[in-house]
Amino acid sequence: MTRINTNVQSLIARRALSINNTSLNEALRRLSTGLRINSGKDDPAGLIASETLRSSMRAINTAIDNATRADTIVAVAEGGLQEISSLLLDLESLVDQTANEAGVTQGEISANQSQIDSILASINRLAEATAFGDKKLLNGSLDFTTSGVNINEATGASLSDLDHVQINGIKVPNSAFRQVNINVVTGSQTAIVSAVGAGTDGSGVANGTISSTTTLQIRGNLGSEILSFASGTTMATIATAINASKDLTGVSATASAAAGGAASLVLQSTTFGKDEFVTVKVLDNATAFTSQAQSTTKNGTNGTVTINGANAVVNGLNASVRSGSLSLDVTLSSTFGSTSSGTTSFEVTGGGATFSISPTVGLSGLESLGINEVSSAKLGNTGIGFLASLGTGLANDLSSKNFTTAQRVVRAAIDQVAGLRGRLGGFQKNTLVTTINSLRVASENIAAAESAIRDADFAVETSNLTRAQILVNSSTVVFQLANAQPQNALSLLG
Repeated sequence: MTRINTNVQSLIARRALSINNTSLNEALRRLSTGLRINSGKDDPAGLIASETLRSSMRAINTAIDNATRADTIVAVAEGGLQEISSLLLDLESLVDQTANEAGVTQGEISANQSQIDSILASINRLAEATAFGDKKLLNGSLDFTTSGVNINEATGASLSDLDHVQINGIKVPNSAFRQVNINVVTGSQTAIVSAVGAGTDGSGVANGTISSTTTLQIRGNLGSEILSFASGTTMATIATAINASKDLTGVSATASAAAGGAASLVLQSTTFGKDEFVTVKVLDNATAFTSQAQSTTKNGTNGTVTINGANAVVNGLNASVRSGSLSLDVTLSSTFGSTSSGTTSFEVTGGGATFSISPTVGLSGLESLGINEVSSAKLGNTGIGFLASLGTGLANDLSSKNFTTAQRVVRAAIDQVAGLRGRLGGFQKNTLVTTINSLRVASENIAAAESAIRDADFAVETSNLTRAQILVNSSTVVFQLANAQPQNALSLLG
């Protein structure tokens, strides 16, 4: 049949041409943008999955940037600590040099003291000046804040069960606090050796003296000393002589007597823990004491301490715990740390340097690092003193000739700075660097997954473009033929 009002073939050709033009435009759009999904209608489910992956990838890349920034901040702090460490080494050299009293003049001592004052001022300046932007790093502003710990560090007198608290890292919820519970299950003990003098009165009753002239070697963790005593010397006199050398030996002594009995000699290490020991060796006249071996050695013991339910590493009165949510070092007071079944607690209310290095913002994705103050007033400890005491006119300046104490203070400061540098380095290496590496791998994998969903395959799209071009051209020709076909009706009119 031949109709001119309705050209069905033309309609079919026009529909085919429209479809093929759509396919051609789609191929051109994908090739020009490089994306298979340019709008939701291209692949609704794919678009949802792609946007979710893009969100994850953006969070991961931000976490990488945060961790990189944290690494930079820690590196700045470590640079300041490195300079302080160098100054402390120079400080010990000056103390050791001045201790050679016969080999230095008064002018050299004055010059050395002047250098020490300058070093202390430089340490304080570095503690205040080391900063990242306007954020100071070494002045204590990034240390954790606590409540319930009351310590008078100026005098070394503990007003609580703890002499020192150092929080290295802890996770504290926002606008909240974290409680720390310390339980002393068994107390640490000093090393103790006791002896009873064999001296007697005229009736043969022990009177707390030695029965004959004798020589003792007293050895402790710090060194040894040889002391000689005449027959009849009392335990109190021997204890006084031993105590006069306790800074050299690490051993103190007391004369102790039971009610109605003669005094005995009790020697004990000046500090607590299994590394402490007392050795008493009778070099001659072993019979000066009753039931006393020629040589006797006793060691102290470390107690058992739990912190928030976890077993702490104990060394004397020092206890440490390391876990994912709490890293803590505490020094127990001698009374609290040596008594079993004792409990104390305090609260961590905030502070510290907190870094968000996880794609998911939350407590589990936060890492906190405590950076304590490293000024001369804080370096050292309550037992031996602080670094500031080496300044002119103070307890351990060079004119005081307290060279042993001064050296111990400086070495304690060196250990503290080295320990802090080690913590910062460990945080960089084991937390930040590993996190960055892990997140970069995750970013690569998610980017690949997102690309597989959203990006265009150029080989496929080029093939589709060629096909669409051919179909558009053929559809155009067919459309032209279909439109020309009604002209054949004119031949019927003659």
